[in-house]
Amino acid sequence: MTRMAAQSVPKARKAKAAASRQLPESIWGYILISPWLIGFLTLTLWPMLQSLYLSFTYYDLLSSPSWTGLANYKEMFTDSPDFRTSIRVTFTYVLLGVPLKLVVALLIALLLSKSIRGMPLFRAVFYLPSLIGGSVAIAMVWRDIFGNNGIFNKLLAAAGIRGMDWINDPSTSLYTLILLALWQFGSAMVIFLAGLKQLPRELSEAASVDGASAFRTFFRIKLPMLTPLILFNIVMQTIYSFQMFTQAYVVTDGGPMNSTLVYALYLFREAFSYFDMGYASALAWVLLLIVAVITGLLFGSSKKWVHYES
Repeated sequence: MTRMAAQSVPKARKAKAAASRQLPESIWGYILISPWLIGFLTLTLWPMLQSLYLSFTYYDLLSSPSWTGLANYKEMFTDSPDFRTSIRVTFTYVLLGVPLKLVVALLIALLLSKSIRGMPLFRAVFYLPSLIGGSVAIAMVWRDIFGNNGIFNKLLAAAGIRGMDWINDPSTSLYTLILLALWQFGSAMVIFLAGLKQLPRELSEAASVDGASAFRTFFRIKLPMLTPLILFNIVMQTIYSFQMFTQAYVVTDGGPMNSTLVYALYLFREAFSYFDMGYASALAWVLLLIVAVITGLLFGSSKKWVHYES
């Protein structure tokens, strides 16, 4: 008994020594993540908390913020026609742009999943618009293409069709921006392409042996197996579309008649044209809540239509 007690003492010392050695390791861990931690606290969390506080104030950058409570939110929902316009325009842009972009991305991915010569070059060519599509330069080019004297109208004239000023007509201006968004399908296409490459060939081959057509094989086998990627792309593209700013600012500046006044552009005007930082902060938090709710609904509905392999 005495001997066993004597043996337990060194073990306890060894365990204590091991614990003392682990402490520096945990400190090293915090040191290694400290750049990210400092960046998150100073560049993300602290500005968010400041923005939340400013959303309950009136702040014009020239004087100290004055507490107004829920006045900004009340004005937004009861006395701001531009807010309602920006909501309508943004939801139209998202509801039309995201599904169309994903359909185009999936169709291009199906074409690029074929094994033909020179396919890596084609993939790079199709992905290139996504790298430059959101730039200011492309937005300016887009404005010239669909202007009254643009290339698009000249092509229509060559076919005997009379064109119009697509950018400056309220009935078509938003659709030109949606068309510009479709051009940036590259990131979704790459994800779909990776998913198509991972699908087991045995299932498609078995369906083909059983007489299933390519159309039926796609909708009954491939598409259900791609639903996790479809969900991911819908969520990412929805979040990205709600933040669309550059194209609306450069191509139309919200016009004509506020027909392209997307939410981010409306927020930008309130913040940097009218210097109403409190109201702009409230707009930012409402946008965050809208995106969070929609993302939650998408994940909630995924149980009914997303197929996960068990």
